[in-house]
Amino acid sequence: MNYKKIPNTSLNVSEICLGTMTWGQQNNEKEGHEQLDYALDKGVNFIDTAEMYAVPASPLTQGKTEEIIGTWFTKNKNRDQVILATKIAGPSRGFQHIREQLDFSANSLEHALEHSLKRLQTDYIDLYQLHWPERNVNIFGVREYNYNVDEQWEDNISAIIERLETFVKQGKIKHIALSNETPFGLMRYMEEHRKGAMKMVSVQNAYSLLNRRDEIALTEVLHKENVGYLPYSPLAFGQLSGKYLNGATPKNARVTLFPNYSRYHGKASFEATMKYYDLAKKHGLSFAQMSLAFVRQQPFVTSTIIGATSMSQLSENIGSAEIILSEEILTEINEIHSQIPNPAP
Repeated sequence: MNYKKIPNTSLNVSEICLGTMTWGQQNNEKEGHEQLDYALDKGVNFIDTAEMYAVPASPLTQGKTEEIIGTWFTKNKNRDQVILATKIAGPSRGFQHIREQLDFSANSLEHALEHSLKRLQTDYIDLYQLHWPERNVNIFGVREYNYNVDEQWEDNISAIIERLETFVKQGKIKHIALSNETPFGLMRYMEEHRKGAMKMVSVQNAYSLLNRRDEIALTEVLHKENVGYLPYSPLAFGQLSGKYLNGATPKNARVTLFPNYSRYHGKASFEATMKYYDLAKKHGLSFAQMSLAFVRQQPFVTSTIIGATSMSQLSENIGSAEIILSEEILTEINEIHSQIPNPAP
């Protein structure tokens, strides 16, 4: 396993990060612990979670994922071996079961952080992320920005950082970061950093062979501002493993269980997926590992967040860290991308 520093931190993270959002829904505590044991043994030292998990979001499972990680820490006494990331949920996602007030106010931040710390059975978070912005943004499968001249948004970026800094000074948070953020949002935080505010050190966004939208503008900001990038959904909800091709509905697969998770199941996505699948087959590669290796090899990527519901999936996904794609394969991938660019933003 190789490791990279998250810029502007001392956090030396594995190039594979273990995503956990299925634990408490598709995976039980025992299975979650088994995944953690295996990942740690393979050199993975980076774990990502969120207060809203498990997914799909539900009052019955909210916080269960963090609880599973917390019992693992307590059982193994190994908190010091792991770099831990979690997130506070923002507004406008219909998750009022988490908190009546879903925002980044001082009260909400304190509520979210204290409850996460309790569930995780730890006294600090290495990387604390804002799960999505408070303002209107085109994320979660929305391609175009909705230009609404009547939209009202009060720029409170400075106040949000100031509130987070309070918890950093208390030792409860080591570093702060963003998720599901846009170039505009990241630059606003960088403006505040130039004035002396604490820096947002990374951005966690969806990125895969089917969704390279961040290459259009965000990656320039990452480069110029020296900010880390943590791509999630690198297999596009399993689409880029090929398991949904030819009308397949594999038992217990996420989109089979939860059909509303159709972000990567449009016609163009299936067309692109088949082309990428054929490319992997041509070169004798596992389709899933080719898809993950492509993401990992991007120069702006710090650590790729993988997720699995079975140990065989986990083994294959972590094993992708050993795959190096040739320039020939990367050229062929980009040819497909130019034919069907970003079918699932």
